[in-house]
Amino acid sequence: MTTSGLGNKVVIVTGAAAGIGRATAMRFARERCRVAAWDVVGNAAEMESALRQEGGEAVFRKTDVTDVSDIEQGVRQVISKWGRIDVLINNAGILRDSQLVKWKDGAVAGVMSDEAFDAVVAVNLKGVFNCTRAVVPQMIRGGGGVIVNASSVVGLYGNFGQTNYAATKAGVIAFTQTWSRELGKHNIRVNAVAPGFIATAMVGTIPPKVVQEMLAHTPLGRMGKPEEVAEVYAWLASDAASFVNGTVISVDGGLVLGT
Repeated sequence: MTTSGLGNKVVIVTGAAAGIGRATAMRFARERCRVAAWDVVGNAAEMESALRQEGGEAVFRKTDVTDVSDIEQGVRQVISKWGRIDVLINNAGILRDSQLVKWKDGAVAGVMSDEAFDAVVAVNLKGVFNCTRAVVPQMIRGGGGVIVNASSVVGLYGNFGQTNYAATKAGVIAFTQTWSRELGKHNIRVNAVAPGFIATAMVGTIPPKVVQEMLAHTPLGRMGKPEEVAEVYAWLASDAASFVNGTVISVDGGLVLGT
């Protein structure tokens, strides 16, 4: 399937080595985009070969979204290679789940640690800030662009055991709404995608009981596929969505938490 106005676009995808990020990088490659795939893990030769087989130009770079100098170096590499940045997909994210306070037999049995809270904020929230701040000047110089941020349904509704994750994904929505106001005058559109439960390795870290409970609240009765989220990323980045700005699109099978 071809999406309007994506051919030859220069696209950065963070968290591109697996799951939704990989599916998204592949989706853009099929549009003959020039894809800079960033992740802290992954095999460069394998990833670049896979993207090229899909039809796109590609470079894979091990990039830590919590490291400002590393990001800036990555941006310089993209500009040096392709001369511009048209699309930024802020997809990188991690989980470190636990209850805020776990109470058992009349006593505290556990708490969410500072380390777990800070790690998730550093990647899921500050990482989005870091990447966007580094890329926006290049987009302005180039006459515009598109930024798509990975939020989550838990950023809209909250979720048991995910204080840190839910807070970051709600923060990403606030980023999206704020930046859409600030950057629209530069012809930069900013939107967010809020996936539900998607069949990725990250969801595999969630206790099966919790996953089953979430599926019970999903009218379609199944997890989503990474490729289904990638389609929405691609659409938002395309000319077909040229008047869509500052919005959050849920890709969740109709999931309604708490019902």
